[in-house]
Amino acid sequence: MTDPNFAFTVIFMLEHDPEGALGVVLTRPSELPMAELFDQWGAHAAAPAVVHRGGPVSPSSVISLAVANGTVTPTAFSPVSGRIGTIDLDADPSDILGLQGLRAFGGYAGWSSGQLEAELHGDAWLVVEARAHDILHPQPETLWWEVVGRQPGAVGLLRHYPEEPWLN
Repeated sequence: MTDPNFAFTVIFMLEHDPEGALGVVLTRPSELPMAELFDQWGAHAAAPAVVHRGGPVSPSSVISLAVANGTVTPTAFSPVSGRIGTIDLDADPSDILGLQGLRAFGGYAGWSSGQLEAELHGDAWLVVEARAHDILHPQPETLWWEVVGRQPGAVGLLRHYPEEPWLN
């Protein structure tokens, strides 16, 4: 992928259907503290507790993902995959139990109908299974190397790929 918005990114897909696809970039923390925008949720934010750059589309909109430890208030938590789901930041955090942590993402990555399929057909993306740990990874800048490193075969060898190969 030559687009700098997506170099060495891990994207968690939220939706993918005939209309298009939507996901958030997990590997781009910003400098904006989570508590500055969502003071009441600061205690639940996973380190680094900043708003992440979720993608180039609609950067002023916010999508929040959370990982559940157990039973979570169903009106505020919408499961996406396993223990991972979106969380309503308008809800009162004191009413929500069972969160391992959460992340807020400003913006998202979006694809129109057929666009992602064409990119997948052109081998622009690697598709791998998400883990709850990926959402709350304490060092999001290194997540790409961890995710590819846990894959079997040749893909796993990418964990040795340098961030700036032109410097070698």
